[in-house]
Amino acid sequence: MSIGTASSFERRSFDGVTTTAVIITILAWASAFPAIRAGLQAFGPIELGALRFAVAAVPAAFFLVVMRPAWPTPPDFLRLAIGGFLFVALYTTLLNMGEMTVSAGAASFIINTNPIMTAGLAMLVLGERFSVRAWAGTALSFAGIGLIALGEGQGMHLDTGALLILGAALCTSVTTVVQKPLFARHRPLTVSAWNMVLGTLFLAPWLPNAASEFSIASASGIQAVIYLGLVPSLVAYGTWSVALSQLPASRASNFMYCVPPVATLLGFLWLGEVPTLLGAIGGAMALVGVAVVNLRR
Repeated sequence: MSIGTASSFERRSFDGVTTTAVIITILAWASAFPAIRAGLQAFGPIELGALRFAVAAVPAAFFLVVMRPAWPTPPDFLRLAIGGFLFVALYTTLLNMGEMTVSAGAASFIINTNPIMTAGLAMLVLGERFSVRAWAGTALSFAGIGLIALGEGQGMHLDTGALLILGAALCTSVTTVVQKPLFARHRPLTVSAWNMVLGTLFLAPWLPNAASEFSIASASGIQAVIYLGLVPSLVAYGTWSVALSQLPASRASNFMYCVPPVATLLGFLWLGEVPTLLGAIGGAMALVGVAVVNLRR
């Protein structure tokens, strides 16, 4: 993507469509964390991810067949495949495995380190420079994430689930950097649909076992996987693509820090998970740190 095209994206106004897309994404992804915890009671972590995106892939494939968007060039298809593998298959696997030991609220805090990771990748890939203030904010955020992880363990034990979720956050950040240029040539919903379809193909080997688990799953487990497929996947991945196409990647990612408070509330209401004091303090530190990083110079 040319510099001129990138600048045109950054000048886009924060209009009603973009605002709506951001709000829907926040609400949908916040609800995903307690829904995953509920789904894990009936399905294995990879099987849950395979079923979740299989549900999303059916309407996504239908969209591609009906709309018949321009076929991506080989370089663009590679970017889409990377998104399907990282943003769908590996992301959901790491997140689901992490949520087996980390609460819904804490998982949402940890996964939302991705704006910081995105800034780091921009420095390495694009040669961007960061001020001392920005590095201080980054350090504060990661210190807060450390408190959240410690708050989820037993005493000073650092649960490996937190590291798996950090890996999922990295998948999101890499995908954001890799797929941002696609929006200069493809519609946001087209990019999202390809992510759903390709990601499901990567998860296809686990579908037979997932189908077996589905046949004996509880009603609540089935409801959770269908909800995950339709709302946090099909809808939210689409609205996220719309937001990312209209805003700079760092600004769009920064809005996702609204997700943790909503997810924590939903985790309490849905699963009765009470956030620890240490986790609450760590979450506040993470948010303040990101605010410091993103303050306009």
